[in-house]
Amino acid sequence: MTDELFKEDFVEADGFRIRYVAGGSGHPLVCVHGGGGLRLSPAHTLLARDNRIIAFEMPGFGTSPENRRSKSTEDLGFTLNAAVSALELERYNLMGTSFGSKVALWMAIQRPDPVDAIVLISPAAIRANEGPVPTRVSPEEGAKLLYAHPERQPKAPPPAPELVAKHAALTSRLLGPPRDAPFELRLAQLPHALLALFGTSDKVTPPEGAHLFREVKPNCHINFVWDAAHAIDADRPEAVAAVVGDFLARKDQFLVRTASDLLHR
Repeated sequence: MTDELFKEDFVEADGFRIRYVAGGSGHPLVCVHGGGGLRLSPAHTLLARDNRIIAFEMPGFGTSPENRRSKSTEDLGFTLNAAVSALELERYNLMGTSFGSKVALWMAIQRPDPVDAIVLISPAAIRANEGPVPTRVSPEEGAKLLYAHPERQPKAPPPAPELVAKHAALTSRLLGPPRDAPFELRLAQLPHALLALFGTSDKVTPPEGAHLFREVKPNCHINFVWDAAHAIDADRPEAVAAVVGDFLARKDQFLVRTASDLLHR
């Protein structure tokens, strides 16, 4: 953890010891990471100016023990809801990234009342049938999938191969099919304001799939972030923080959609 703003802690919930990092002040924003594990970006730091960021590391990711108990993203949603309850968060916003988008949506489906609004970043919750989400790639290929400009990202050693394999096995086992009719039916019934962000250069969850979210939930706000790949919050942190911050403040009165669906062209 390089940013001194965020502090690490653990919470006991649903039989798991769950690591989380928290920082900032304001209304809680519960963050659910993607298949690569818990990662904070400059966008989280910017959002922490007006939000209390609470980012959980799901069981089976990072240095936590292998997770064979969870059978689905629905199970992970139940576990993270238990973690939220253990932290005594009465009301909060949710933000799910990639694989974590489906977990975050299950959290809202299972416990809708405390959730004020939902943000999805590069969501893998609904995907076109023809393309699986890639999970097993080399570090070089992974960087090209994550970032529109890998050369602009801070230099860091690649994650250990055994950690990459552990994450890939867990996400591929739990993510589920590209289209999940029972899940989509539950999603359509959610009353919350919902924003989904797609990078225009994303090859993992391509922006062409955004229409699927509108088909399932017609009032979903969709925005495309220019010159960003799958890790939108790393490629364009200022753009992400600006649109997410505005959405969390306005919710159903969010205005970016009515003016333009393309950010920072």
